Amino acid sequence: MATGTEELAGSGLKIQPFDQFIVKPLFGGDTIAWYTPTNVTLWMAIAVLAITALLVVGTSRRAIVPSRAQSVAELLYGFVHNMVEEVTGHEGAKFFPYVMTVFMFVFLSNLLGLIPMSFTTTAHIAVTATLALLVFFAVTIIGLVRKGPAFLAMFWVSSAPLVLRPLLALIEVTSYFVRPLSHSIRLGGNIMAGHAVIKVFAGFAGVMGVASVVPIAAIAAFYGLELLVAAVQAYVFTILTCVYLRDAVGETHH
Repeated sequence: MATGTEELAGSGLKIQPFDQFIVKPLFGGDTIAWYTPTNVTLWMAIAVLAITALLVVGTSRRAIVPSRAQSVAELLYGFVHNMVEEVTGHEGAKFFPYVMTVFMFVFLSNLLGLIPMSFTTTAHIAVTATLALLVFFAVTIIGLVRKGPAFLAMFWVSSAPLVLRPLLALIEVTSYFVRPLSHSIRLGGNIMAGHAVIKVFAGFAGVMGVASVVPIAAIAAFYGLELLVAAVQAYVFTILTCVYLRDAVGETHH
């Protein structure tokens, strides 16, 4: 009896949607150490260069009549700044540069991953988990520095009946420490799923002959959806960062 893989190979259909996420050394070889330059390293560096080109080079002239690059940069700046002020308040606005950096990195990494033959860094849990942990530790340290032991009051629901408070405190603490996991998986999972679906449609398009117009149309439609997902996921990651930051700089209400 032929296996499923053999049957697919015999029919000319061979789809490996997750091959696009394989981490490979840039200069050959099979061993990857912590210092080895990989395709992840390359595309993260490209994202940083793209951010620099847009926000630094694109706005260097500060023209009264802005160029396209300056207009886009100012639009993104205003969008994130308003988000930070609305969610975290005046005190949270002091941390706008950090939030802006997070948003731009996630947003441009998502968009760069849609370029054919590119590599999607935000589809990797190692990248998204690092970003989420940086947010988690930053919020925790800021909260402890600004509020001291009073920061821990956010885990004690004083408005609840006394007998329930220890249980609710345990739930609050667990929820707090699960934040990096949910924060990272939400971003990485959505980006990976979309790219995998596009690769599946592309596999069908390669073997269906004239009928390939159907999967090609599906790819075009799904590609447009992925552009929206790239922006939405960057927004969601950033708005959650602001919500967590509010716990550190705002008043605790329980």
